Amino acid sequence: MPNIILALETSCDETSAAIIQEGILQSNVVATQIIHQNFGGVVPELASRAHQQKIIPVIQQALTNAKVSLQALSAIAFTQGPGLLGALIVGNAFAKGLAFAQNIPLIAVHHMKAHVWANFIEPPFPSFPFLCLTVSGGHTQLVFVKSYKQMKIIGQTQDDAVGEAYDKIARMLHFPYPGGKIIDAYAQKGDPKRFSFSMAQMPYLDFSFSGIKTAVLYFLQKETKKNKDFIAQHICDLCASIQHTIVQMLLQKLEKAVGITKLTSIALAGGVAANQGLRKELQALAKKKGWKIFIPQFAFCTDNAAMVARAAHDQFLAKDFCNYQATPLPRMPF
Repeated sequence: MPNIILALETSCDETSAAIIQEGILQSNVVATQIIHQNFGGVVPELASRAHQQKIIPVIQQALTNAKVSLQALSAIAFTQGPGLLGALIVGNAFAKGLAFAQNIPLIAVHHMKAHVWANFIEPPFPSFPFLCLTVSGGHTQLVFVKSYKQMKIIGQTQDDAVGEAYDKIARMLHFPYPGGKIIDAYAQKGDPKRFSFSMAQMPYLDFSFSGIKTAVLYFLQKETKKNKDFIAQHICDLCASIQHTIVQMLLQKLEKAVGITKLTSIALAGGVAANQGLRKELQALAKKKGWKIFIPQFAFCTDNAAMVARAAHDQFLAKDFCNYQATPLPRMPF
């Protein structure tokens, strides 16, 4: 019998289910919670309620798309953490119930490791060892990847994650939530050298994105005092300049990590990996340096169950199962 895994992702504001068979993705369904746009950010209680409402239809659609029945499943996987406690509880409890009812193994998956494993959903795949720059709304990490069991963070943000910085700056520019993708869209039409913003200098391979927020805030306050329409009149150049600064902060640390580890296989992961500016500048740098670059397609960058399923496949082969005492871990260690 082939191994068929149902994976659930409910760490934040995306309710997702995926089916993977013998390591090949069969379906990936994602329901996005648009209600948070009204509040300028994710409201944890609303997120958990929405997961409860959407998880059954999402699972049913994933099974239908894959042409698989519950009885054919070999295991159930779920995101154990990190993430929002209430949101994680929904996926945790539902996975346990399904696994118990079907009498099949339960697999607990680390959300950030699953992001790294998004690079193994579709070929070409990176070869071990490699570096992965994981960038999202909640995390910014440089990861040394030796195998699915052997991953080590060698650099990370000491304050805001890059995606969080994007969204907070977007609010200063009067964009709705989530604003990072809007900055990216306007940046494609602007001059990245029009405005200059200072970059935080952190030791070793760590990042800091609180400074760029402050720099943008003070710059906008100064300029809008002189011209109240400054933001609207310069929106494309502002977005391009801000994005260029943020991307350079990421790539400078990545280049330093390559120099230290001597690894030239580089993977990108996380929601901000969908950013066009980051992708373009990383590809240009890789061409210049002779690196091999691996970037998941857009659908596998943001939170989704396909990445959880791919990580769960390797855990299944290794019989890396959990018991029914496994609890959600909002601050799950890497």
